[in-house]
Amino acid sequence: MDAVHPISAQLPPDISDMVAIREQVKAAGSSFYWAMRILPLEKRDAIFAVYAFARDVDDIADGDWPDDKKRAALADWRKEISALYQGTPSRPISRALKPAVQTFDLQKKDFLALIDGMEMDGLGPIRAPSMDRLILYCDRVACAVGRLCVRIFGEPGPAGQRTADHLGLALQLTNVLRDVVEDADMGRLYLPSELLQEAGITETDPVKVVTDPRLQQVCQALSTRAAREFDFAKTAIADCREGDMRPAVIMMMVYRKTLNRLRKNGFSDLTNTDLVSKPEKLWIAVRYGLL
Repeated sequence: MDAVHPISAQLPPDISDMVAIREQVKAAGSSFYWAMRILPLEKRDAIFAVYAFARDVDDIADGDWPDDKKRAALADWRKEISALYQGTPSRPISRALKPAVQTFDLQKKDFLALIDGMEMDGLGPIRAPSMDRLILYCDRVACAVGRLCVRIFGEPGPAGQRTADHLGLALQLTNVLRDVVEDADMGRLYLPSELLQEAGITETDPVKVVTDPRLQQVCQALSTRAAREFDFAKTAIADCREGDMRPAVIMMMVYRKTLNRLRKNGFSDLTNTDLVSKPEKLWIAVRYGLL
């Protein structure tokens, strides 16, 4: 966690922190990188710092540490976020976040919400939560990041907040559907209990659920909610200033393509999680990044 990349070792701390983070985000090769690289440098660095923070706390939640060590590591991050807002960050990531917090008025509660979400993930595992609890989880791990991002994009108002909430939920529900087998291997099952019960599945063992032939019914039902959230997000983006939300549009298009492909194959193959190729992501970034 918070490792310094070798190429930045001889640079001043404020510069070396950001160089290391840029390399980390680029190496991840995620849709996030392709969407955010179109931003001006100041905004891009701010977004990359948010991503690095999210990745770090996610690594804690997904790690092999015992629960008490995970709890302590997340508590340390809460202290570090407090230090960040007091103007005395000590970690490379939080030092990189300092100018972003000051320039874009990023809200402390959103950083803390993400930590709370990772605690839900890491100290569990989550298995067949209620729909309300799933939505709370999505709000913490995805919508909170979105609320930070839209401020950096330049849309801190109601339309930007609506975009963050609807798009964050849509993206995370798509992740749940795409990764259901992978999550089961980690002992996690994010599919909501209400939909499982409607399909006649009373089992909550993740491995047993993902081999149940009624799983496709559950996934189709949840995908309907995800598609609706994408529609709400599209409407919210239309209420924002033209151009500000281009990175959000790119993320929306990549993930909506993922969801559409899952729905088209009827969730019959949930072992393939690479549904949108890198060339497709690049084309989407170019297509919607130039609007």
